[in-house]
Amino acid sequence: MTTIDRRTILASGALVLAGTAVQGGPAEAQAGPKAMFPVAATTIPIVGEAEVFQVRRIYCIGRNYAAHAIERGSDPTREPPFFFQKPTDAIQNVAVGTVADHPYPSLTKNYHHEVELVAVLKSGGANIPAEKALEHVYGYALGLDMTRRDLQNGMAAEKKPWEIGKSFDHAAVIGPIHPASKTGHFVNGAISLAINGTVKQSSDLKNMIWSVAEQIAKLSEAFELKAGDIIYSGTPENVGPVVKGDVLLCKLEGLPDMSIRIV
Repeated sequence: MTTIDRRTILASGALVLAGTAVQGGPAEAQAGPKAMFPVAATTIPIVGEAEVFQVRRIYCIGRNYAAHAIERGSDPTREPPFFFQKPTDAIQNVAVGTVADHPYPSLTKNYHHEVELVAVLKSGGANIPAEKALEHVYGYALGLDMTRRDLQNGMAAEKKPWEIGKSFDHAAVIGPIHPASKTGHFVNGAISLAINGTVKQSSDLKNMIWSVAEQIAKLSEAFELKAGDIIYSGTPENVGPVVKGDVLLCKLEGLPDMSIRIV
């Protein structure tokens, strides 16, 4: 019978514990808080690419065409740019060549269309100079900033935040992204929206008060912009109501048309 003294037992036990710690180290290092449930990423298709663009934040500029600022009761010669946000999951993707069903939202009786150029960012930063801003743009898309106008106006009249008028399901309609490497950067070009074949909005990107580059520069003074951010760059004048059954056709020179049906 072999005799094992107490020192040997203690030493052996220490080795076993050390081995267990080494083996369990990586697993313990990888362990962390577990999400209660998955949250789907919001993505936008990119024309000609297998990859998709993952959306981080949606920024929108208000009253960025002089005539639209006037119709909304503002003075475009004195007003600095202002921005609001929509939730990321407000995105509704619309494929080229289709007419997508767009649900008429709850709570409103005055639902408005706003056609816009959308810029999407591949990088960002803080305090970006306007002359460097377009270096951060990955591409462009055609979009609709849909608005529950009665709710927006009602909250504004009470001097309360009017997020409820802008931030709701399907409020950020968008076509696929076109890389700027293929389209170039949009500084001018006809933009329009028709309802059931009748043109309602018609202007040119050159009429924007603040260019895309200037919007990026101004936004980056307030927020650190990052890859995945998208910017709705403002709508021309003659925004107006839609009703169930209406078919909207959006056009922007240099990009495919985009169309939705209000259901």
